[in-house]
Amino acid sequence: MIKRSYILTFRKYRLIFAVLVIIIKTSTAVSQTLIDSDTISNKTAGNIVAGNAQLELISDQFKFTEGPAIDKDGNVYFTDQPNNKIWKYSTDGKLSVFLENAGRSNGMYFDRKGNLVTCADENNQLWSIGPDKKVKILLKDFNGLRFNGPNDLWIDRKGGIYFTDPYYQRDYWIRKTPEIQGQKVYYLQKNKIPIVVADDLLQPNGIIGTPDNKYLYVADIKADKTYRYAIDDVGNLTEKTLFVTKGSDGMTIDSLGNIYLTGKGVFVYNAGGKLIEHINVPEEWTANITFCGKERNTLFITASKSVYTLKMKVKGAH
Repeated sequence: MIKRSYILTFRKYRLIFAVLVIIIKTSTAVSQTLIDSDTISNKTAGNIVAGNAQLELISDQFKFTEGPAIDKDGNVYFTDQPNNKIWKYSTDGKLSVFLENAGRSNGMYFDRKGNLVTCADENNQLWSIGPDKKVKILLKDFNGLRFNGPNDLWIDRKGGIYFTDPYYQRDYWIRKTPEIQGQKVYYLQKNKIPIVVADDLLQPNGIIGTPDNKYLYVADIKADKTYRYAIDDVGNLTEKTLFVTKGSDGMTIDSLGNIYLTGKGVFVYNAGGKLIEHINVPEEWTANITFCGKERNTLFITASKSVYTLKMKVKGAH
């Protein structure tokens, strides 16, 4: 009787021990997953920034900088939205005002003809600004309703424009509520009316596509997530996939397929969604980013009242 009791007791404690081991291993695995997603991969960290390159302040004379866009020569254009100006930073390091009364432009992108397409936030429009600085309104409403406020855009190889339309109440607007229900992503094909391609995001913001036109990345800044979509032959978005659990303001992509997100500095993720670099920017908010320069190997960063550059080993994808 004593021997049987001993055996039963031993088996009981062995079972408890086995359960504890499983719990510990599971907890460790979960913790490791979280750690891996939030820390820089040692295999790739530092491999994208050039040598001993340091962040260089170009100017801090602005109120709030946004929307950097590169032209075919490597010059970059950006906005000082509260002051309603578009600036140019040339490849020889000179700053100049490109356009006054810039429609409170936010996100911008050059088309293949050299026109600067902008999210003109003042009246919730899309503009095309020619090299001669003449403005053409591409889009002013959707089914007769005023857009929330086009925020950021990307132009595909066919000339189609993807743009995000979140609602941020501006102090220079008369209206106090949106006319369109929901905050969506639109696609405007050349000479056609815009279509909704994503309507299930809380607040879409930054947007960038891959050079092969296969994928589009969209940041849902309110949900603090960034998604990747497949692009079909006619421009519709399919196969929505969570890319990373981090939102973003503006974003860009390099020649290796790494995605650059902004906010508290710059966060760089490889195509698999692993964080490979964090670039600290000494400003309250980093709003947007692109590559510039004749070789496309200089990162241009708009951050609050300032703009910065950083030499890179990689080049911009576009």
